[in-house]
Amino acid sequence: MPVSGDRFSVRPYGPDDAQATIDIFLSAIRKVASKDYSPAEIAAWAKVDDAEIWAQYRASRPTWLALDGSTPIGFTDLKSDGCLDMMFVSPDYQGKGVASLLLATVERAARKQGLQQIFTEASLTARPFFERKGFVVVAAQRVEKRGQTLSNFLMEKALA
Repeated sequence: MPVSGDRFSVRPYGPDDAQATIDIFLSAIRKVASKDYSPAEIAAWAKVDDAEIWAQYRASRPTWLALDGSTPIGFTDLKSDGCLDMMFVSPDYQGKGVASLLLATVERAARKQGLQQIFTEASLTARPFFERKGFVVVAAQRVEKRGQTLSNFLMEKALA
């Protein structure tokens, strides 16, 4: 069931949305996260080796797509353990409330599942957003991606 913000809507991910989510993922990393990570780190992170595996992964958990009209502009997901695994917004839609709408969708779904908290592994780029939304840093982390070591933060938020 679609959820609408002032300008944008959110609907459940469908089988035909895989390429749109890949495009959003790659452009968000290359154009937005590139201010916080080196070119080598971005090259290691911004890769999708197998679109079919990506599509299976997206379909394996609740995933939502943010839309401007019919144009996909962001996506997020929620694993059964409360992990918000991915949230990416197209570069042209940064700072316009898309991530807030996606996060509100995740939080509603988590509450419906009876979860007491949600958590994520936020990039350097995403950390300020999640902090503004009530997440706290549990631990700074270093993760390996294709030979590069990237910094991120394990963050959690209690759901009231």
